[in-house]
Amino acid sequence: MTGIKDVASALDMSTATVSRALRGLPGVSDSTRERVQQAAQQLGYVPSPSAAGLASGQTRTVAVVVPFVTRWFFASVVQGAEEVLREGGYDLLLYNLAGSSEARHRVFEGGRLTKRVDAVLVLSLQPSAVELTRLRALDRPVTFVGADVPGWATVRIDDERTARTAIEHLVGLGHRRIAYVGGPGVLDFTAPNAREAGYRGALESAGLPHDASLEVDGAFTLAGGIEAGRRLLDRPDRPTAIFAASDEMAIGVLRAARELQLRVPEDVSVVGIDDHELAGFFDLTTVSQPVLEQGRLAAQQVLDAIAASTTAAGWHPEQVILPTTLLERGSTGAPPPA
Repeated sequence: MTGIKDVASALDMSTATVSRALRGLPGVSDSTRERVQQAAQQLGYVPSPSAAGLASGQTRTVAVVVPFVTRWFFASVVQGAEEVLREGGYDLLLYNLAGSSEARHRVFEGGRLTKRVDAVLVLSLQPSAVELTRLRALDRPVTFVGADVPGWATVRIDDERTARTAIEHLVGLGHRRIAYVGGPGVLDFTAPNAREAGYRGALESAGLPHDASLEVDGAFTLAGGIEAGRRLLDRPDRPTAIFAASDEMAIGVLRAARELQLRVPEDVSVVGIDDHELAGFFDLTTVSQPVLEQGRLAAQQVLDAIAASTTAAGWHPEQVILPTTLLERGSTGAPPPA
């Protein structure tokens, strides 16, 4: 097996010079670095990650903690983060909680997040005081995606404002009886409470009454959206419009309307949040959020923090709020005649 000494011998260089060239450290000319890289490739030399970590104090690995890796939103954020990390020469270590509180405890409080990673990304979880203490003890850069955590680096949208945008759109079309499909989510997932608050706040601003019976748990899944849609649309006093706090639930509501032989938007209007990859296929009106971009920005934040740790300039956590955009499609229109 080819080692770094073989590369150094072939080039008649010291192993220290070859090591610095391969690790991208200063003090090596561009021409020397190119010669070393070419020789390493020709000889089939593959650097040992553990050895590089011992030498540099870095593992070139970033941990990503995600509530559900199989859900479209989380998978898309992870994809965006992985693209940036890969370009920066970093690997991604995924901790999929799969909706389990026990798994969350193991990761944050059971020692799973150790100093074998250079940084941590936490997706859509509102951290407890104990979790923040554990993360702070790592002494590693941390960025939260989709959560408002004062004093820490964050990348998110304004979920409450986004929900208001959806309701204001429906109110502007003339709807006065608007239902909400959301739910508490799991693991203290951050979006549900803020989007519910946006729904209620927009109703109040429009002078519309709040009817608790029009708020139904859709579990933030397609199946949950179907069941919620059935409950809302099969009642004699059904709403003229339904706002779902995610596109997956909104698509489920569309399915329920079809089962009940209701026309969209003639009999009921439906609007979601996300701009899911299937939203256009279902002609779903939605409030679009830049999902991939959230992952990319979060990954860039931790890479910048890692780079700054080697300089005197230091790094200051940045809180980024990205804009959302209403996309009007065919699932919303004026309410049916009274």
